[in-house]
Amino acid sequence: MKLTILGCHSATPRINTNPTSQVLEIKNHIFLIDCGEGTQVELRRNKVKFNRIKHIFISHLHGDHYFGLIGLISTFRLLTRETELHIYAPKGLKELVTLQMKLANSWTNYQLIFHELTSHEPELIFEDEKVAVYTIPLDHRIYTNGFLFKEKPGLRKLDMNAAIEADIDMAYFNKLKQGFDVENNKGKLVKNETVTKDPPEPRSYAFCSDTAYNEKLVNSILGVTALYHESTFLEKHEKLTIPTKHSTAKQAASIAKQANVGTLILGHFSTRYDNLDLFKEEAQTVFKHVELAKDGKVFSF
Repeated sequence: MKLTILGCHSATPRINTNPTSQVLEIKNHIFLIDCGEGTQVELRRNKVKFNRIKHIFISHLHGDHYFGLIGLISTFRLLTRETELHIYAPKGLKELVTLQMKLANSWTNYQLIFHELTSHEPELIFEDEKVAVYTIPLDHRIYTNGFLFKEKPGLRKLDMNAAIEADIDMAYFNKLKQGFDVENNKGKLVKNETVTKDPPEPRSYAFCSDTAYNEKLVNSILGVTALYHESTFLEKHEKLTIPTKHSTAKQAASIAKQANVGTLILGHFSTRYDNLDLFKEEAQTVFKHVELAKDGKVFSF
């Protein structure tokens, strides 16, 4: 599981900082999460192949999280994309994008499929044989979701030497990987656990931006491998979180601690701060395993 931060700052793009966007590579998928201004430039800078992006997840309709989308959709058209593109976003985005394409007479030459989100409860929005994606309802000034990406358990690992010693025919190896007990060449039942090993623990990633401090989301993200949680402010500016419905670094750390996550990644920093190390220092007073997002930074789990 690989996470590339394309942008992690709040509000407006600047010379050296970009608004929210990131790419998650998981089980051969490349998922684009949020699409602030400059996203397609950062995709090129980080050498992400455009044609591998088939699913885009938009958390909410504040501009710093989706203003780069129409440009990316247009670029896909200019590159003569043929693969369909799925966009999971709050109801309203389809109308926005469709109006822009209509007025510009620039309809896509590929299938553009919108999955409009309206539920205030967690829901499954994407699933295949390897990955499932759920919404995480957040508490912001407008309808907002985070997203939970979960690997499904893989096949068991075959202990080849043990299987040969147990005199099991190769025709049954796939059955063993699927967790079944099988008979060997002498008709004896061989227990699966004696010739296989557990698969790697499934990994998971939770993206939570933007949101006020909200303990309700803890149950949705229990034990995730990594959590990205917005930390727009430091504790000394906590009063600003009330009207803006954002969080502090310390509040993000509290959520991470309650959910017992593996790693907390802080982001969505207000541009009022010059020293971002203060966010990490503040969060680590509550939760130890803290990383700071940075444009272009790559995390591997």
